[in-house]
Order: sequence, then C-alpha cells, then structure tokens
Amino acid sequence: MSEPLRLLLLRHAHAEPAAPGQSDLERPLSATGEAEAEAAAAWLAGRGWPARALCSPARRTRQTLARLLDRSGYLDTREEPAIYEASPGVLIEVIERHRGAGSLLVVGHNPGLERLVALLCSGRSGDARGMPPAAIAEIELPQDAPIEPGRGRLVAFWWP
Repeated sequence: MSEPLRLLLLRHAHAEPAAPGQSDLERPLSATGEAEAEAAAAWLAGRGWPARALCSPARRTRQTLARLLDRSGYLDTREEPAIYEASPGVLIEVIERHRGAGSLLVVGHNPGLERLVALLCSGRSGDARGMPPAAIAEIELPQDAPIEPGRGRLVAFWWP
C-alpha cells in the first residue's frame, strides 16, 4: 500500500474589509492577519512542509501563503483560480489534478474549506463546524483511490 496523500487546508488569515470601490479579490491581510499567518507558518514548520501549495488568486490568500514561503524558503506554488469561491466538489477536482505531488497545501476560503473538511472526514458537508481565519486542517487520504466523501482522516486541526 502506498503512502497516504497528505492534504493541508489553510483558510486565509484575517483580511481588511473592502475599501470603497475595492473588489473582494483585492482585500489585503489586516495586521491581525499578518500575525496569524506568521503563527500558521511556525506551526506548519513544525509539522513539515508539503511538496506543493495551491492558492486562490485573492490577495489575502497570496499574502497568507507568502508568510509560509518566507519561513519554508521554497515550495512549488501554483495559483489556482478555481479555489476562489469554490464548493467542496470543485476543491476535490483541483486536489485530484495535483495529487501526484504526494502532499498538498490548499490556501483558500470559507465556506468551501470548512465544508470540504466535513465532507472528507464525515461524509457530509453539512457537518461543518467552522474554520477560523488562518486555521489549518491536516487530512490523510488514500493515495491509490479516488477522493470521496468520508475517506479522509483528520490528523490535526490548528488555529491561532
């Protein structure tokens, strides 16, 4: 049997509210968010870096990931536009395309991420219990089988 797929789901850290005329995609991290992203990077450094990071194109997700990259030195990073406002089903499609990396970090948004955690671990997306800003869910999935509801095992859940 092969090693499980290690999936890390990171919700972006706290962002500033949209300024007048500013699109949601352009909202930056707040000062609180900067500190949360640093804390997330420190936690992840202690768990081991993934092979690849997939990131929503939103400014706040890119800034959250940048804090991790400052700590890790390098990750194979890919911007994935489909992550922005994605449903759990779309997120699974994105993850399936990159599962060959062996370990993945997905930096995205709620409600998609918290529903994905629930779907993968309990089999029901309605079981979502919340995922605060900068929270990380670490899930193991079978590497040699399709990603399906209830197939994941929650290994760790952290938030600042």
